[in-house]
Parts: sequence; structure tokens; C-alpha cells
Amino acid sequence: METSYKEEARRQLDLIERGVAEILPREELLQKLEISIRDGKPLKIKLGLDPTAPDIHLGHTVVLNKMRQFQDLGHEVHLIIGDYTGLIGDPSGKSETRRQLTEEEIIDNARTYQEQIFKVLDPDKTIVHFNSEWLKPLQLIDVLQLAAKYTVARMMERDDFEKRYKEGLPIGVHEFMYPLMQGYDSVALQCDLEMGGTDQKFNLLVGRHLLKEYGYEPQVALMMPILEGTDGVQKMSKSLGNYIGVTDDSYEMFGKTMSISDSLITRYFELLTRVPMEEIKSMQEQMESGTLNPRDAKIRLAMELVSIFHSPEEAVQAMERFKLVYSQRDIPDDIPVIVAEASEVWLPRFFTEHGLAASTSEGRRMIQQGAVRVNGEKYQQEELRLADEMVIQIGKRKFARIKV
Repeated sequence: METSYKEEARRQLDLIERGVAEILPREELLQKLEISIRDGKPLKIKLGLDPTAPDIHLGHTVVLNKMRQFQDLGHEVHLIIGDYTGLIGDPSGKSETRRQLTEEEIIDNARTYQEQIFKVLDPDKTIVHFNSEWLKPLQLIDVLQLAAKYTVARMMERDDFEKRYKEGLPIGVHEFMYPLMQGYDSVALQCDLEMGGTDQKFNLLVGRHLLKEYGYEPQVALMMPILEGTDGVQKMSKSLGNYIGVTDDSYEMFGKTMSISDSLITRYFELLTRVPMEEIKSMQEQMESGTLNPRDAKIRLAMELVSIFHSPEEAVQAMERFKLVYSQRDIPDDIPVIVAEASEVWLPRFFTEHGLAASTSEGRRMIQQGAVRVNGEKYQQEELRLADEMVIQIGKRKFARIKV
């Protein structure tokens, strides 16, 4: 019996370690898993999120995917919306003091955030908290006692604080409170493990320290890597325009995925999908040997992602539409875009209005002669229902892409 729960703990750890940047300490997590399985008591897993932006992208879902894995393994997932810590703002990686959000901004962002998060997490297995539940009631004496449990010297070990101090840039005293408040979240819930990106390492270890200070068993810190954006260089960010949003429509998500650097294919598979690692490694080997075209691997990746955030049916539709529009080798890349206000048009007049034919009679003649193609297929009707990204070709050299 002892062997079976130890084996199950090792099996779970093997699954958990997929894509993980660091676990501190790893041996402690294995022990916690063994005790959890032996006693039939799930681990309490924590993820804290500050609702600083109303929309999330695939970079945010890296840690959410790992949380979903813990849910599937039967552990207890606690999602903490930092409505109170958001009033300060996480200083991690910042070269200057962050603007403090208003309560109204935080409430609006938190509402949207939760809707998008449940595209990954199982809402029925997710316990959601707002950390104002335990932080707002604290008295000044409680805050002072919390602050007394960490030294200024330790706080200044943070790379961002140390760098700003050396460069003479201001550091607000309130910024020191952020990691203490995030750590206090772990104390309030008495977590077994806290998750975050590699940029959260300092904050997670503060939580581990505070649990010991308050007389509880310390939490394990699990860090996930920061996902590069579609450019393959900088981290995924809306401000940099290299992101894939979880609310992007199926076709846009498919197209953005097809634009990623070849070097990111297996990394995206590992961090964003449930495709087994054996298959991912096999794909990597085949691409390196030249037996698998990276484009085909990206089509598989795009299908996986659209299936996750939309549906398998929409993934097939997005693939067919993508191939139809972009696989026509005779279609130039720089064709003009026509923004259409009506969904149905009479083509002869449409051609004339947009300079694709000299007159309506010429437009009708081109249609009758079979010189008009829609998405690569010959089209000989005068009425047409327009669709976004539809490509219309008149003759051999005139093209237009439709934007509805």
C-alpha cells in the first residue's frame, strides 16, 4: 500500500513538472503529494492574480494550464483576485512606481478576467476569493506586525528594488507592502503550494517565509516560464502587439498561431496544449530531420488552440478558411483591403465603386466570362454575400480582400 501511494505521487510529480521552470523545494512537493494521496486529502493550490488589465492572452494561460492540471489530478484550486493588492500594484520587473488602480477599474477588470479565466479552469472546481476579504479588516497594528516579519535588507534583494535604488529612482514604501500582502494571502488560506511566473519568484518565497513566521507549514513555490510572443523574441504582450488573445475569434487565433516563429512551435505545444510530450518530442525530431514541415506542425498547433478556446468544429472551419485564403500562390500579399458596410452586394456595381471594373457592364461581362474568382473558386453570379477576409479576383491582376 505504501508503495502504491508513493508511486502515484511520483506519477503526479512527473505530470506536474511538464513545462515548469522551477519548483522550490521539489522534494517537499513530492512529500506533500505522498501525504495527500495517503490521507485522501487534496493539496491546497493557490494562484493570485491582480486584475490590472481587462483582457488576457495565451501568455497568461501558461500558469492557468498548470492549475487546470492540478484540478484534473484532484487537488483543490484557489484563485485569488487581488482586488486589494491591485490598489498598490505589483512592482515585479518595474523600473518605476506603478499607477495605483481605482476600485472601479479593479472591479470591472476582475469581472472580465474571471470570464476569460474559466476558458481554461473548471469553474465547478475553482474556489474564487477576493483578498480584500482578509486584508481590508486588518488594523494598523496587524499591518505593523506583518511588516515586522521581513527585513528591509531582504526586501532590497529584489532585483527591481535593488536596481532602482542604485539608479536613484524612487521606491514607494507602499511597494514594500505588496509582497507582504501577497504572502499574507497564503497565510490566510494556509496553502500547500503557490504558483506564478518566474517573475514572481520573490513574492512566492515571501509567502513561504511568512507561513513559517505565523507557525504554519511552508508552501512550495512553483514557477512557470514567461511565454514569448509571436515574434519569438520578447514576452507576449498586448502593448508589443505580439499576443494571441483568449477572446480572439477562431480565425484570428488560427492566423496568429500560423505566424509564430518556427522555434516556438514545440514550446507552445508544451505550455499551451495537452498533446503528450512523446508526440511533441517526435514532432521536434521530425522537423529537425526535415521529414515534417514546420507549417504542418503549426497547423496542428493552431487546431489544438482553437479547439481549446472555441471548439473542434470552429478549428476545422478556421483551418479550411485559412488554407483557402492564404494557400493560393497566385494571390499577392499586398492586395488592397475593401471595408464593406453591406453584407450582400450586386457585384457589377461593387466592382465599379471600388475601381475593380470601369463600368457595371464590364463587371457583368467579367462575371459571365468566368473571369471572377471568390476565394480561388470561379464565381458566376451577380449577387454575393460578403465575408470577412474573403478574397475577390477579377481577371489575372486585380485582387481585393474584404473586411466586413
